[in-house]
Amino acid sequence: MGLFAYKGRSAHGDLVQGTLEGADTGVIANQLFNTGITPIEIEPAGRVTEQTPKSSALWPSRKNKKIGPPELILFSRQMYTLLKAGVPIMRALAGLQESTQNTALIAVFGDLRESLDSGLELSIAMRRHPKIFSPFYISMVQIGEMTGMLDETFLRLYVYIEFEKAMRENIRAAVRYPIFVVTAMVIAIVIINIFVIPAFVKVFASFHAQLPLLTRMLMDFSNFMVHYWMLIVAIVAGAALGFRFYINTQDGRYKWDKYKFYIPIAGKIIYKGTLARFARSLALAFKSGIPIVQGLNVVGMVVDNQYMRARVEQMRNGVERGESIARTATATGVFNPVVLQMIAVGEETGEMDSLMFEIAGMYERDVEYEVKTLSAQIEPILIVGLGVLVLILALGIFLPLWDLGQAALHK
Repeated sequence: MGLFAYKGRSAHGDLVQGTLEGADTGVIANQLFNTGITPIEIEPAGRVTEQTPKSSALWPSRKNKKIGPPELILFSRQMYTLLKAGVPIMRALAGLQESTQNTALIAVFGDLRESLDSGLELSIAMRRHPKIFSPFYISMVQIGEMTGMLDETFLRLYVYIEFEKAMRENIRAAVRYPIFVVTAMVIAIVIINIFVIPAFVKVFASFHAQLPLLTRMLMDFSNFMVHYWMLIVAIVAGAALGFRFYINTQDGRYKWDKYKFYIPIAGKIIYKGTLARFARSLALAFKSGIPIVQGLNVVGMVVDNQYMRARVEQMRNGVERGESIARTATATGVFNPVVLQMIAVGEETGEMDSLMFEIAGMYERDVEYEVKTLSAQIEPILIVGLGVLVLILALGIFLPLWDLGQAALHK
């Protein structure tokens, strides 16, 4: 018998913590469930750290909201904790269902429990919710069931989804400033052409003088925007809808996803991020014991880039024909020599999973550095563009005033 410190949630969602005696964590978890408490942490006494109720909450109060990465991260982490403590799956899902206030999650947990109660496996039950559980997530759970390592599988999924979420948030934070500056420039151009330049046109017309070419071009463009703004809006909207329709086609999506890798500055971030996602997914598949062909097939479904997906399918087809992973990876043309060398070494030594994790870590560090310096790379371009815009407007408006002023002085 030992003393264990626990933290949990009551049926009303309140934080409960204390100590209990038991043979192991599984016994403690059963005691807590029997009293209506869903365990969050169970550790030997003296190892539990103090946390505020806000930071240790199992499921935040998000009623009637969609299930996104934060909820999936929490679900994976809590499933790992409960299964590692020896709590049966049905009891774990029941506890999670009682502790959450998100109605969408309550429905999902209830459906999973009904499917398990009817004799289905957890991975099969998850297939009923494709918008929540990706094919990769389901395949990993299925392998965890087959190998008896379902708790470790949920831990790996937790780390993987958390990495995906962090990468997306970092990229959004990096592009927020450039987007704001570009938007402000567009708004300024519209205001100047619709309100400012027409006022100067009346002044210039009263002089009855020959205006510089730059001024006439600005006046013509302003006149076009004032009289045909509806046509401009229609053209922009039509172009946006046409582009969206094009990238929704198979050929359009493939070409656009390939072009993304060559976009100045942002392309290398997208490229390295895609390769990091591919490497980590494949490493998780190898670590969980998924066969190579099946692992490549699953990873191909996870990669959200059609061009990269085609390269993964090319690797899978090569492996099916009996070729080595290193040879098929070289044939794709998307990996640099260092990565290809690491793949070859991993294949020879049987340490493919660990080396794929190394590749993923290398690309992740590169992405992190590129994201941190993204604003610094874009800022000079924005400054130059803004300077050119101000120069054109200043010369176009003030050159005629300067010329007329000089003429008046000579008179």
